Amino acid sequence: MINVLTVDVEEYFHPSEVQPYIDPERWAVLPSRIDHQVSQVLDLFQEKATKATFFILGWVAERHPQMVRAIAAAGHEIGCHSYAHELVYRLTPAQFRRDTERAVAAIENACGVTPRVYRAPSYSITRQSLWALETLVECGFTHDSSIYPIAHDRYGIPGFERHPHVIETPSGPIHEFPIATVQQGKALIAPVVGGGYLRLLPSRYTSAGIRRVNREEEKPVCIYFHPWEIDPGQPHLARGMVARARTYTGIRGMSRKINLLLTEFEFSTLTAVQGGVERAMRVSA
Repeated sequence: MINVLTVDVEEYFHPSEVQPYIDPERWAVLPSRIDHQVSQVLDLFQEKATKATFFILGWVAERHPQMVRAIAAAGHEIGCHSYAHELVYRLTPAQFRRDTERAVAAIENACGVTPRVYRAPSYSITRQSLWALETLVECGFTHDSSIYPIAHDRYGIPGFERHPHVIETPSGPIHEFPIATVQQGKALIAPVVGGGYLRLLPSRYTSAGIRRVNREEEKPVCIYFHPWEIDPGQPHLARGMVARARTYTGIRGMSRKINLLLTEFEFSTLTAVQGGVERAMRVSA
């Protein structure tokens, strides 16, 4: 079973837990750490002969075009992670369209690739913002990975389809690949791996969850992390016990955990894996 490996490319001051404490006007004067972080990620993926989908923030693409070109040159898939990391459900449809179009233009200018896969900041396509999928189709996107089928205080759609599928919008279809979850009992859906969950949960839990979905449900999973999550030296900008715990706990062990996953499981890009799933479904039908 080949699973999906994704990287959300943003600076350490972009996460939703940090943004309340940093004025966006200060972003440009804060010291950047993204080049070194992404270089480490690319080296690890090359060592493991692994390809991934990189969802890139348009703000980052404008300021680090050589980094975006390096990602594309290494054979990884280029995706879009919005322009300014604003939560979709806090935007109007017109604002979301402008943000998306600006991000696509920045990524195109950086590397010559038009992204066709999208991930919303903090998985902020929820029930109240499902309209965004139609906008994505109208903007030329064919694939999305913005929906987390769990209950969370900031994101998630409990009860949503957990595995890759096609969503029909008034403007056409879009392929959705939700983030990895495992069903525990009849009602409880729990996250498996990605970001804070990977940092906070034991490696044996993560591996067991992936194997369970791969073997028992015969489905691939989608995992994710951020380059800042492998950087113990980054400034700690989040405030408050909960925000700091969500953002910084487990960073020192994150590289080791990612290395273990890449050793234990096989990964590829989102469109490659989803295409394989759909071919298999057509054959079985």
